[in-house]
Amino acid sequence: MEDIHLHLKNLGFTDLEAKCLHVLAECGTQTGYEIAKQLGVSRSNVYSALQKLAEKGAVLTSHGEPTHYQSVPIEEIGERVEAELQASIRYVKEHMPKQGAHRAEYFSLEGDAKVLDRIRTELRKAKEEALCDLWAQEVQLLKDELRQVPAQGVRLLVSTIGDAALPSGVHQFPHKRDAAWSDRKGRKFTLLIDRKLAIVGTRGGDEPTLAMLTEHPAMVELLLNSFWRDVVIHELQQDMGAKLEDKYGKNFKKIIQKYTEGKEKDNQPGDAGKLLEGKLSESKSLEGKSGEGKILESESEKSNESKSGEGKRKKKK
Repeated sequence: MEDIHLHLKNLGFTDLEAKCLHVLAECGTQTGYEIAKQLGVSRSNVYSALQKLAEKGAVLTSHGEPTHYQSVPIEEIGERVEAELQASIRYVKEHMPKQGAHRAEYFSLEGDAKVLDRIRTELRKAKEEALCDLWAQEVQLLKDELRQVPAQGVRLLVSTIGDAALPSGVHQFPHKRDAAWSDRKGRKFTLLIDRKLAIVGTRGGDEPTLAMLTEHPAMVELLLNSFWRDVVIHELQQDMGAKLEDKYGKNFKKIIQKYTEGKEKDNQPGDAGKLLEGKLSESKSLEGKSGEGKILESESEKSNESKSGEGKRKKKK
């Protein structure tokens, strides 16, 4: 019964109106007094609810004394509510102020259902292009929407991590990751819709599913450049895989180590401590020498003053 009342309220009826409708549907024609007695509610409140239901066309009233009430078949109520709802939706679409060209704000979503539902919605709304960087697990969950994107006349390019099966017509670029990626908390995913909307998030692991959405040009450009780099590397590995691995190591590891290992050496805490200790020692040494110089200078001035005084006394004699 509670579920029926809840859905009747979703259709625009108040809690008491929903209860009155339920009693009339279950018991047939009733007076206001009989309905109030069954619900345990004051007659004045019940009569007020019945009057509003009559105005909405949901109940019929007799002209006798006492007044009897009868519920309109629920099919008719549903058709009337649906027609009114569709009319309101059309009016709002036509007259609601349009949003600006770019929404530069950053919006966040949390929770698996909310994040996946938003991604599905944005994929269905794509008009020209969708660029996706997804793990196999997310590809499986979004497979129906991904399959539909090319059918919409939209170009779909997907950079995948793991064994992901995509339908024909989708440009797929398997993205190789080293073993360390699997140990990270959460799987990173990105989507760029029509080179306008950027979606970045993580899913899986111990952390909750999170996503950030924005139309900020900087983030859009960042995702676009990152995706094209993946495409270029994929093509290079396809054409020159063995040569690239011999020269640069697996997954270009030699190039990465050249910069990351050098940075680590430069920033070692022990070396920094020694360097600071040396600077402090040097500073103290300079201060010591400076102090000695001042003492010698002072003694020299006193000696000169003494000699000058003796010379003056000899002249007087």
